[in-house]
Amino acid sequence: MRLLATVAAHLRKHIKTTPSTSSSCRCPPLVSFLRSMCNTGSAAKERQLQIGSDAVHFVEAGQGDRGIILLPGALGTAWTDFKPQIERLPALLPQYRLIAWDPPGYGKSRPPDKEFPVDFYERDATAAGTLMQKLGFERYSILGWSDGGITGLILAANQQKQVDRLVIWGSNSYISDTEAKIYEDIRDVQKWSARMREPMEKVYGVDHFPKLWAAWVDGLIRIYHERKGDICNEKLKHIKAPTLVVHGAKDPMIIPDHVPYLLNNIKNSDLHVFPDGKHNIHLRYADEFNNIVAKFLRDHRT
Repeated sequence: MRLLATVAAHLRKHIKTTPSTSSSCRCPPLVSFLRSMCNTGSAAKERQLQIGSDAVHFVEAGQGDRGIILLPGALGTAWTDFKPQIERLPALLPQYRLIAWDPPGYGKSRPPDKEFPVDFYERDATAAGTLMQKLGFERYSILGWSDGGITGLILAANQQKQVDRLVIWGSNSYISDTEAKIYEDIRDVQKWSARMREPMEKVYGVDHFPKLWAAWVDGLIRIYHERKGDICNEKLKHIKAPTLVVHGAKDPMIIPDHVPYLLNNIKNSDLHVFPDGKHNIHLRYADEFNNIVAKFLRDHRT
């Protein structure tokens, strides 16, 4: 569920916040050595593995023996949604190997295109767990953004022994009446700014992107009607992994009620708020976000 300026007016804004600062990686121009120290993207490798009937594409970065899987948002891919994490997190977490995937039916994990039955999040969670198992990780951590956070919640609940740590942001476990209306409002991508459409048009094509996005909206509305908006509420109590909820206080895609709901229903959970953050805090405040995640994973090593 991506950040769309057109929906900002639909949501209330309330949550207590603590001051935070943002930092950025400033590499002197034309100094290739210093730039390489700040950007390790050249070390990333792209691979595919067969998961059931799907050839799943993923990006692998880092040399550690601990695993982290990065789960992107709606229609998102490893590179559209996690470029700053793929390039910079390995330097902060040398003991980890990052796996950033294109979920089945998205990006380079096509054909076929994704379908959106009411259990599509559960299907993604199963595929993500199988991917990490096939890569040899007995235990691993999860970073999940937006839709990927929902997938991460389900995966952490279903595979308690395998999931070590969980970080989610921009995610929800149910669809409110307000959000159902928002999804309908953002169905027509021609109402989006060109800047918002461009990344997805590059991946899916100008003509095909609107069709796939409309199918995603239909999937969410289907959950809203057939499950009364319940995406994974019952899963939350089964999550045992220490969980960090990161929240942008000005996120227009998530009603504020979701944050306390997650914290109250996930036993071992904590919160970090970006007071001025919106939906894409891991991109807008990449270095600060990466440092927060790295500290959380280091402080909770087993």
